[in-house]
Amino acid sequence: MKKHLSKKFSIVFYTLIVLLIIIITWTMWGNTALMTSEVTISSNRIPSAFSGFRIAQVSDLHNSEFGKNNARLLQMLSENTPDIIVITGDLVDAQHTDIDIALGFVKQAVQIAPVYYVTGNHEASLSNYSEFQMNLVALGVGVLENQAVQLEQGGERITLIGLSDPNFTIRGDMFGEVPAMVATKLENLLDTESGYNILLSHRPELFETYVNCGVDLVFSGHAHGGQFRLPFVGGLIAPNQGLFPQYDAGLYADGNTNMVVSRGIGNSIIPFRFNNRPEIVLVELSSQNS
Repeated sequence: MKKHLSKKFSIVFYTLIVLLIIIITWTMWGNTALMTSEVTISSNRIPSAFSGFRIAQVSDLHNSEFGKNNARLLQMLSENTPDIIVITGDLVDAQHTDIDIALGFVKQAVQIAPVYYVTGNHEASLSNYSEFQMNLVALGVGVLENQAVQLEQGGERITLIGLSDPNFTIRGDMFGEVPAMVATKLENLLDTESGYNILLSHRPELFETYVNCGVDLVFSGHAHGGQFRLPFVGGLIAPNQGLFPQYDAGLYADGNTNMVVSRGIGNSIIPFRFNNRPEIVLVELSSQNS
């Protein structure tokens, strides 16, 4: 009897060891296995000239490197032949800042396609953000701080809007002021009469505000895919959303508004991910007027 129990215990023990090794290996691989996630956005509001327009999104790099000098990340971007690259915040990490990694990546990215950038909460915590911003501009990046620019193609145009992270103005949002503040900024920047509006904003938890303001397409990040992704459940935890976040990764739609939330590339306070590969998001616009 004792021998039988001992053998049974050994089988259970070694099975658990094997499972633990598999989980550790899977986690290590998943933290470095950069991938591209493709999304197609169709709308009759997209001008015909922009049908097939490709937008590559990089979010939450947090000073990470994929290959020496981010060679692997840059190669993947180049292979996807984007028309523009958008960076939706947290290019750096305020906890262990390495400006050189961020600027080195951007210096090469602008050789692939025009780059547009908005800040995240980590840039809002940088004591030398002004210097960082000037370096980005000097490299040719379109830094959008509560600004809108027109993208033109084939005689038609769309509006690209960038919002600064709310932490530059309000930290903590104890009184729930951020949605109203963001709405006011958007109302002054949107071309709601005739244009298709694309918004770059770090914060996905403000989706209801984007919808109410009539934004067509939002690129966001910040949630890190929920950090630990559980089968059939999704992300476990995200900044400003807490446990089981509503907007953790992928495409969300409400009325005429679509929001793409990137799982991001790097990590910050929690140094690893689980079942949550880092990603570049590639969005292709499709005009229903074509």
